[in-house]
Amino acid sequence: MTAPSVIWFRRDLRLRDLPTLLSAAERGDDALALFVLDPRLLRPSGAARLAFISGCLRALDEDLGGRLLVVTGDPTTVVPEVAARIGADSVHLSADHGPYGSARDRAVGAALSDAGVELIATGSPYAVAPGRLHSSSGGGYRVFTAYRRAWYEHGWRAPAATDASTLNWLSPPSPSAPLPAPEIHADLPAPGEAAARARWTAFRAGFADSDAEGYATARDRPDQDATSRLSAYLKFGCLHPRTLLHDLRDDSGDDAATFRSELAWRDFYADVLHHRPDTARRNYDARFDALAHDSGPDADRDFHAWCTGRTGYPIVDAGMRQLLAEGWMHNRVRMITASFLTKDLHLPWWRGARHFMTHLVDGDLASNQHGWQWTAGSGTDAAPYFRVFNPVTQGRRFDPDGDYVRRWVPELRGVSGGQVHLPGRSVPGYPEPIVDHAVERRAALDRYETIKGR
Repeated sequence: MTAPSVIWFRRDLRLRDLPTLLSAAERGDDALALFVLDPRLLRPSGAARLAFISGCLRALDEDLGGRLLVVTGDPTTVVPEVAARIGADSVHLSADHGPYGSARDRAVGAALSDAGVELIATGSPYAVAPGRLHSSSGGGYRVFTAYRRAWYEHGWRAPAATDASTLNWLSPPSPSAPLPAPEIHADLPAPGEAAARARWTAFRAGFADSDAEGYATARDRPDQDATSRLSAYLKFGCLHPRTLLHDLRDDSGDDAATFRSELAWRDFYADVLHHRPDTARRNYDARFDALAHDSGPDADRDFHAWCTGRTGYPIVDAGMRQLLAEGWMHNRVRMITASFLTKDLHLPWWRGARHFMTHLVDGDLASNQHGWQWTAGSGTDAAPYFRVFNPVTQGRRFDPDGDYVRRWVPELRGVSGGQVHLPGRSVPGYPEPIVDHAVERRAALDRYETIKGR
């Protein structure tokens, strides 16, 4: 008889298109489904993300017929313990390329090896795994367009033919630990693989009408429901990007091309972090280590106003309130709010990135940190610090009728049309602008001049 396997679920909370199941099936039919509630990952997660994870785990458990074992603790200890309890000779997982995840997996692999158990990584959460592509110099890519060309040329595997019947799922040897049950006020997406696939089907159906303004252009409009809303599902692996790319393999339209490019951005930032794990906390461009930031009570007051959507700039405030209400923010507005924090308030990008990571359901370290650095000017982008988003211009361009602002800033619902984006009007209950954008833009550029030649 063959020994059973352990399937250690992490950012792959699904059963279809999951290569780890095929890897385990090559060893034998019996497997135990395991998820570890790792305190190191739970601590920085806000209530919305914890609630969504719990919902995805409940959905996975249901898809497994109630056979998902959830344990709490340090994976280095608890994974070998679980493997020993069922007599497993292998633990299967999708590779984690993040700074903490890769170090954790090396430690778990060593602990398992000491017990005669093999740790087998198959696949990753990306279409093209970090570290797979190399620039002409042999290292990682710094420029997205060059990376995207290599990404297309490399291609990706077809989806793995798996589902719940691929393995014989063993009953857990003990009751599962209770799932996080935080009190939340955010309106979250439906969790789990079935909900993710339903969302993908509905979103993709919008690609069919080539005469309408589709995703390629409307995705920049926060007043329209034109984005995929798949980011949380991709973050936790309820869907794999390989599945989406396969479904779009025969679609050559602008919408499909733009969506593929967005998936390439996701892989690109994961690759950047893989090659430069220090950039999770530090500037990619070391010149920005010398950039002056504001600090002290006034800076803290401004940061609080930004966090709570009380800056007096309507598009900024709408975005920050959407984040608190939905655990999500439209991508265009993420750039606007990030630019306001770093260029208008002169606060370091990592303060904003930490706030986003706390509240975003789709909070992904690579995409979040490097998206912030793209806006701050300290990242991989060749158009750096002198790009300063004007919040009024951005609002009037991408929310021309003001519907997005009025949805999230009820104090301004009495202001009609695009006039809602003009700051400084006296509206009861709504603050005056906390800074003058023109003045702070000039101050930001002056600060850049001090480091430009370094």
